[in-house]
Amino acid sequence: MRAMGRIQPSTLLTEVQGIGPRFLDKLKKLKIETVKDLLWHFPTRYEDYSQIYKIADLQPNQNATIQGIIKDVGGRRTWRRRLFIVEALVSDDSGSIRAVWFNQPYIRNILRPGRTANFSGKITTGEDEIYLSNPVYELIDIGQQETKHTGRIVPIYPETRGLTSKGLRYLIKPILGAGIKPPETIPQEILKRESLPEINIAIRDVHFPPSLDKALIAKKRFAFEDLFFLQLYNLLERLKLSKEKAVSVTTDIEEIRKLTSALTFELTSTQKKSLWEILQDIGKPHPMNRLLQGDVGSGKTIVAAIAAITAGRLGYQTAFMAPTEILARQHYQTLTNLFQNFEGGIALLTSSEARVSYGHNLETVLKKPSLIKEIADGKVKIAVGTHALIQKNVTFPKLVLVVVDEQHRFGVKQRQSLLVYSKTQDSQKFLPHFLSMSATPIPRTLSLTLFGDLDLSLITELPKNRRPIITKVVAPVNREKAYAFIHGQIKKGRQAFVVCPRIEPDQEPGVANSQQELSKLELKSVKEEYEKLSKKVFPDLSVVMLHGKMKAKEKENIMRDFSEEKIDILVSTSVIEVGVDIPNAVIMMIEGADRFGLAQLYQFRGRVGRGKHQSFCFLFTDSSAKATHQRLKSIVEAKNGLELAEKDLAIRGPGEFLGTGQTGIPDLAMKALQNPGLVQSAREAATKILEKDSSLKNYPLLAENLERFRKEIHRE
Repeated sequence: MRAMGRIQPSTLLTEVQGIGPRFLDKLKKLKIETVKDLLWHFPTRYEDYSQIYKIADLQPNQNATIQGIIKDVGGRRTWRRRLFIVEALVSDDSGSIRAVWFNQPYIRNILRPGRTANFSGKITTGEDEIYLSNPVYELIDIGQQETKHTGRIVPIYPETRGLTSKGLRYLIKPILGAGIKPPETIPQEILKRESLPEINIAIRDVHFPPSLDKALIAKKRFAFEDLFFLQLYNLLERLKLSKEKAVSVTTDIEEIRKLTSALTFELTSTQKKSLWEILQDIGKPHPMNRLLQGDVGSGKTIVAAIAAITAGRLGYQTAFMAPTEILARQHYQTLTNLFQNFEGGIALLTSSEARVSYGHNLETVLKKPSLIKEIADGKVKIAVGTHALIQKNVTFPKLVLVVVDEQHRFGVKQRQSLLVYSKTQDSQKFLPHFLSMSATPIPRTLSLTLFGDLDLSLITELPKNRRPIITKVVAPVNREKAYAFIHGQIKKGRQAFVVCPRIEPDQEPGVANSQQELSKLELKSVKEEYEKLSKKVFPDLSVVMLHGKMKAKEKENIMRDFSEEKIDILVSTSVIEVGVDIPNAVIMMIEGADRFGLAQLYQFRGRVGRGKHQSFCFLFTDSSAKATHQRLKSIVEAKNGLELAEKDLAIRGPGEFLGTGQTGIPDLAMKALQNPGLVQSAREAATKILEKDSSLKNYPLLAENLERFRKEIHRE
């Protein structure tokens, strides 16, 4: 074991004196294995126990700290509730009070009569007295200045079973006292400009702050640091890309006019603007790196398709990647239907299909090796597919554009495997242009952080021929009427989506908040809803369920049957196939709508309203709370997903908005995303550093920490 004086931030906790196996196992559950991991395990909140009260001045229901002498300690078992109760009588020069603990028998061996101790906790009212209920206690010596658990601002940490905040304070305090000095990671000029404390002061103040203000400033410093590194990473990626070469795809404006005028509909103004931004980018000799964002059904695919056709007419290739077979097939059908005169070859390649169209309805079903050869020979100009496009045996000799739909559903390595260099006749290396598409409306603050390396194009309108979706909040009293209406629509030949309520883990006692448990709860939710609808509510209709535990092939088959109108009602968890277009589905029924975020509800609603028939969205809720109905009413009135996402972010916070563990962003930075000013400051600081020194040669420690940070975050 290492003595405290010789430990470093990188030292494993197994080598630190005083941390035994009992603690090590618990710490590992919290992903704490090194000294740095422990020091960077920050409190989630603080209890203010800094003021020490006289016993005579205590008031019911207040949180307080007293200091007194233990006069008596005893323990007893209650036969009715099988509880073991420890009681201590504590006195100071103003009076006495009882302190009571439940099911902690070991306490009577620690608190000995005659010892002085601090007690911090809630003052509870009994039948004829006030007492301290389950207080935190700390034995002290007369004149002792420093305390860990009482008589101060007390940090409360993320805990695990068998390791409380008190245990974590017990471990952290001596390590801080050992004089470990983590090196400063933020340049001094930035700390000064942003009025942020130096790292060692911040570490001390975040764990054992002299005041709440100091704790908040320390947290702000670490949140800024994480955001600063994220922005540095994004800006360096941009810089790196700007030095790469790409094939310049020239645009003939007259050809674009002909192409768009031949469509059966008119592009919206923001579709035209986004298309122009993309065409300008692919015309440059450096790779485009752009995110095309728009509501479900806003027409992102057609914008990307026109860019692909433009490249194809010049003899270049586009790879168009979708996360599922049904979505890839949908994109392929959109391209072949809208551009029937394109003779450059549009192909579909998935694990189960290989087909190609050379225009004029001349479609051929091929064996996969034959299609792969046609792509390799450059005969296919647009290849649409799933991850099948990135298999090693699939090569694109003239790849200039990569389009990825719902990029967050692909891993980084999957996306990058398409962004490979191609060579021209003079052996120059070129990177393809990259266009990512997303239907998730993400507020500007989040976009700057999550996608700061991407330029942003926004489609903010729905196509002109779309009928508004009639949206209703359905209270329990109107449930039967809503069911009758849905039944009537299906009897007219329409179809319905049903999204099941999200069950929170704390609704069932003892359920751990793990991904596995959440999946079980979601499965339980969809099965219960399916049973109810198929057997009691709509027994005469074809009701099928879809959930995440099913195999990919099974899900594909269900979605295909639904799109071919073989299923009346599809009961699903919240993971409905992203972007799937079912024109005949006119009902979106959401159970427990109050348990979803606004942005998510808005996206669910966008799954309907794709066809010629009037569509409806029913938000079912059992809540009678006025605030819930006001919140759901904002969906009824919503015209724009981005505006709604801003509201959602403000209400739920970034962690809930983005989904737990989806970004790899550290917790403090995640919370700080609600502070646009801090995000902007971090971006400006990163920009100034790179303007001065783009290679970070004069900031070796910063470069080293940035590399470590890059490895820690999972940019999936």
